[in-house]
Formats: sequence, C-alpha cells, structure tokens
Amino acid sequence: MSASTTDVVCKLARGYTEKTPRRLKVIDTYMVFCVLVGIVQFAYCALVSTFPYNAFLAGFGSAVACFVFAANLRIKTNPKNTSQFSGSSEGAFAEFVLCHIILHFIVANFLG
Repeated sequence: MSASTTDVVCKLARGYTEKTPRRLKVIDTYMVFCVLVGIVQFAYCALVSTFPYNAFLAGFGSAVACFVFAANLRIKTNPKNTSQFSGSSEGAFAEFVLCHIILHFIVANFLG
C-alpha cells in the first residue's frame, strides 16, 4: 500500500475509534461475526460437501438475516439518526430480539 492509502486507513480507524459510541462498536463486532459465520459456512459448502443442503440454506440464511437485523438495530440506535426514527433504543433492541426469536423458529422448522 502506498503512503497515502496507509494515511487514509489510519485516519479512518482513528476517527472510528474516537467518534463511534461503544454501543455501536458492539453491534459492529456482531455484524463482523455474522459475516464470518456466513463465509465459513459458504466455504465449507463449496469445499467439502453440500450433503444436508437444507442445513446449509438454513445456516447461511440465518447468518444473512442476523446481519440485516443488526444493521437495522445499528441504524435505529445511532445517535445521529434520532431525527429520522421515532422510539427509543430499547424499543429497537426489543424489535431486534423479537425478529431473532421468529427467525430461529423458522430456521428450526426448516431444518426439520
């Protein structure tokens, strides 16, 4: 990487660590985890086997849905977006939990 690219990455990382609230950093970490789980499942399916294909679809779909739910939670709990959304951070978290409960019932039903 060139010096200017390194400077940009360092400035971006510094700005993220200094200006992003801790709550959003936790959500971001969970989103990275969801992406990694999806990548591992897809790599396993591509390299080893797709034998229980419904299990792969359920797991991969669950990882994608969890990422989407976390993105929604991040958007709704970001202090910069309070003018666009009515409700509290606690209400957004309750929606997040309820969506996860419904999702996991669907995934368990899909597995059989």
